[in-house]
Amino acid sequence: MIIRRRSRTAPLLFGLAAVLALGPTSALADTPEHVAPAADASGPVPPAAVPPLADTSEPVPPLADTSEPVPPLADTPEPVPPSSAVDEPPAEADAPESVDPLVPGVVGGGRAEYPMDTPDQVLPPLQSQGDIPVPEPEADVDELVEYLPRSVIGAACTATTGTHQRRVERLLKLTVDGVQSAADCKAVKAFQVREKIKPANGYAGPVTWARAELLAARKNLDPGRRCPVKKYAVVCVDLDRQLMWVRKDKKVTFPVVNIRSGRVGYATRTGWHAVYWRHKDHWSTIYNTPMPFSQFFSGGQAFHAVYGQIATPTGSRGCVNLSYANARKLWDVLRKGDRVYIWGKRPGR
Repeated sequence: MIIRRRSRTAPLLFGLAAVLALGPTSALADTPEHVAPAADASGPVPPAAVPPLADTSEPVPPLADTSEPVPPLADTPEPVPPSSAVDEPPAEADAPESVDPLVPGVVGGGRAEYPMDTPDQVLPPLQSQGDIPVPEPEADVDELVEYLPRSVIGAACTATTGTHQRRVERLLKLTVDGVQSAADCKAVKAFQVREKIKPANGYAGPVTWARAELLAARKNLDPGRRCPVKKYAVVCVDLDRQLMWVRKDKKVTFPVVNIRSGRVGYATRTGWHAVYWRHKDHWSTIYNTPMPFSQFFSGGQAFHAVYGQIATPTGSRGCVNLSYANARKLWDVLRKGDRVYIWGKRPGR
């Protein structure tokens, strides 16, 4: 009997022919790397790797036809899209509404001789800067020029809701709904005429609100009794109403005045502080601009004068700004070591 020896190369050649029939590109693209199951996976285990071609005589079909897709492991998190896709809404949803910026309502009103927000925020001053005097104002600043949207300048009585509408309505004892009406405009305009606010067109802006808040505080200084009454002098700074005064025991030694505190991102620090350094002719070490009658109470934050209006649409960079005249008067009232108490938050627009 003749025994034929089986050729070992036949299966190998047959399998190689099958692979070549698939084409080199498709074979590489459809061949996944072996996926090892995770130690704590609760899902089904991926199929074993395809055995070597040399150990089988059957042709190897495309993997897509023989293996099930590997399900995701139970503990495998979903892929996270790029941060821009997660954190940023579509362009049309993110586009802000057009805002009509506030500007002084009369020609030349609200201008400043120097930048108004000039605190030493980085480092507190530690020593005198010399005897270079800061400039005095060239002229008195008209604190009663209202800031208006450009679109309402020249209107006899505006129908536009003011940036401080609800607060002015409350102070003037109007219906508090935060929406301008014909009755609101008439009442606000009458208040502006009486207080010599220019222009008197019924717009409830920052100057109208500041004036109304000051007049109310002169009748009822601290309705919430927020400022502690002590035997020693305490500078009371109310950020909610943008007002300040000085009290020693029950005696007011510095009457209530309008102030401007830190805007968003530069908030004036609340709580207890103390006047630790005073410099009458101070210049900002950051902006090289004057900060007259500076009295520092917390790091680079100080009481100091500015050369423009106080009741502006935006706040300071942390300092408590006063008019030049009020800062000069406060200089003669406070001493190093006097206590300062600040509470509240500057209202936004």
